[in-house]
Amino acid sequence: MQTLREWQRAMRASLFAGQRAVTESLAPDVSADRLDIYRNTIFSGLTRALRLAYPAVERLVGTEFFDGAADIFVRTHVPRAAYLDQYGDTFPAFLQSFAPAASLPYLADVARLEWAVNGALHAADETPLELAQLATVAAEDQGCVTFRARASISLLRTHYPADAIWRVVLNCDDDALAALDLGTGPIFLLIERGEDGTEVIRMQEPAWRFLSALCAGDVLQSAVEACRDIDAPSALAEHLAAGRFVAFALRAPATEQTREIAA
Repeated sequence: MQTLREWQRAMRASLFAGQRAVTESLAPDVSADRLDIYRNTIFSGLTRALRLAYPAVERLVGTEFFDGAADIFVRTHVPRAAYLDQYGDTFPAFLQSFAPAASLPYLADVARLEWAVNGALHAADETPLELAQLATVAAEDQGCVTFRARASISLLRTHYPADAIWRVVLNCDDDALAALDLGTGPIFLLIERGEDGTEVIRMQEPAWRFLSALCAGDVLQSAVEACRDIDAPSALAEHLAAGRFVAFALRAPATEQTREIAA
């Protein structure tokens, strides 16, 4: 008698890899037509999830091309969770190496931006860090502060002006797209969800690197020392005022132990 795991593997092979003979050997009473219904439902749902997450990508390549790429992607990238808003995180990497898309070298960058926007839209709400809490940190400990960024924040470095391409494509402005200078990269982007919705902000490289260091959990002193060509105190004040952090911790350099202080 076949085990549950064997059943699951057979169904997966049949639905995603088209290996119908495997399922027939384990469950001869399962009709091919019934499997086709399941397969069509699954592929349709996953393709729709990709279409919702990557509208600019679809407009750049056209619906027929997008559906064909999605079909190939779905066959080799099975969902890891039932929550389909999380499906498609590896689609940009897939497009990067997808030979039929080679004529659009910026396509993967646009996809990476769209996934960051998608993540910002669906991230959990979090309470910004209260500035009064930072005032409790002793002067000698201020360099040991680390921050935890809001879940809706992403930082991207793109080879092409993905933000400009994304905007003109969603605005259906073909003339503006044709006029774009694709050689202006690299581009440094901050994606975040604020009170007025999701924003895509282009930053100067030094400021982007400083924020990246803070979001990565570097201690404040290290982040400041690595970005001496910016006004770090002013930049930090801006990020705090914008509510980009939700907690901070004190990390002792010698022991690397941390004590998080939530908002």
